[in-house]
This record gives sequence, structure tokens and C-alpha cells, in this order.
Amino acid sequence: MIIAIDGPSGAGKSTVAKAVAKRLGFSCLDTGAMYRAVAWRALADGVALDDAEGLGRIAREREVSFVHEPGDPMPKGVAIDGADVSTAIRTAEIDRAVSPVSAVAAVREALVAQQRRIGRSGDYVVEGRDIGTAVFPEASVKVFLTASAEERAHRRVRQNVDRGVGSIDYGEVLADIRRRDDIDSSRAASPLKPAEDAVRLDSTGRYIEDVIDDICALARQALARPGAAGAGDADGRVRAGEGVR
Repeated sequence: MIIAIDGPSGAGKSTVAKAVAKRLGFSCLDTGAMYRAVAWRALADGVALDDAEGLGRIAREREVSFVHEPGDPMPKGVAIDGADVSTAIRTAEIDRAVSPVSAVAAVREALVAQQRRIGRSGDYVVEGRDIGTAVFPEASVKVFLTASAEERAHRRVRQNVDRGVGSIDYGEVLADIRRRDDIDSSRAASPLKPAEDAVRLDSTGRYIEDVIDDICALARQALARPGAAGAGDADGRVRAGEGVR
């Protein structure tokens, strides 16, 4: 079963996706981290952000993988060519670089192929920009999660303070979020937009637990549909201990 969570930068997709996956007993796939890893490799290699051929080559030839603790389906980080870049990809520099990198069709083609291979190997909550529209249009649950630009900027600043990485200047972060929104929604390759059958959730001013509850309720409805396949059970029932609360 695939649960697709799309939305703009700073909407809380990663936090929500991880919490939903943990509650359901699913794995979690952060597709944005994959694009960030390619952006990091491009900057490290001196590949220009407008060099579509060079960026596409990195995405095709460099292996992006997730770092896991033994037996834990939740990723602890991301690596490219075996190098753990979990912290390195969370800088303001990568924030600025990731949108132009992800707008390159060749990059998206290469990473989408990897995302589909990973997602189809089990039960996943997958978050990104085009999961419900392009990567997994057949997803059982599709959510478009958003919030006001101002709220997203406040969240990103708090996040950067907590992790000690990235800009903590509110005006700079707000301008960057608006810039990324414009690039992501206007790009030719898989622009940011809700899938026609996605449920739109605005998290502005809401407790994150309530948003998680909403998505888990959608999962419960999907699992109850005749013929739906649940967390490993063909009849759609969730395994004991892994049900939606």
C-alpha cells in the first residue's frame, strides 16, 4: 500500500510522513532527500545548476540510498555513493540549489525510477512534490499538505535553530520558500500541484497530531475498501499491533 503526501517546502511533510509510517508500521520514503543528495553532489563536483546534462548524469550514475539501523524500516539519513550526507543536505545552500536541480527532467526520470522500485517493495508512506501525480498515481491514499508561506517560514526557522543547520533569518527563509514555491509550481517536469483525487489538508495553525490523525483516518478508509490490500494482508486487514489508531 502506498500513501502519497505531497506539498510545498516547509509544510511538514517529512515530520508527518514519519509519524504516519510509524503508527501504521509502514516504511517511509523521503524523495526530497534524494534530490537534495543530487544537488549536494553537483555542488561538490562543480557542476553548474543550469547544466541539465551534467545533473542528469549524476542522477543516473550516482547511487542514492537511505541509511537504516539494522531491522529499523525508518531511514536515519541519506547517502550518495555510500557517503552519508544527511546533515550536509540540510544547509541553506542546498535549500537554494534543490529546486533548479529537481526541475531537470533527466534528474526526475532517474530518481522517479528509483522511487518506484523502492516503493513497490512494500508498504510505504512516500512524501515529495509529485508523488500522487507522477510517481505513484495509483496510490491508495493521496494527500496534498500545505500551510501559509509565513507559517512554513516560522517552522523552518525553528527547525534550523534546533538542528543548528540552515538560515535562521526569518525574512531570508520566507523569501526562499516563496521562490521555491514559484519554481516548483511552474517547472515543466512534474510541477507541484495536487492530484485530482488528493485530499487537501491545510496545517496552518493546527497541531501536528491532528494532521497525523486525519491521514491515518484516510488510511483506515482505504483499508476498509473491498479488495484493498493492507499492511501485508491481501484481505485489507492491518496486522495486529500495526493498526491505525
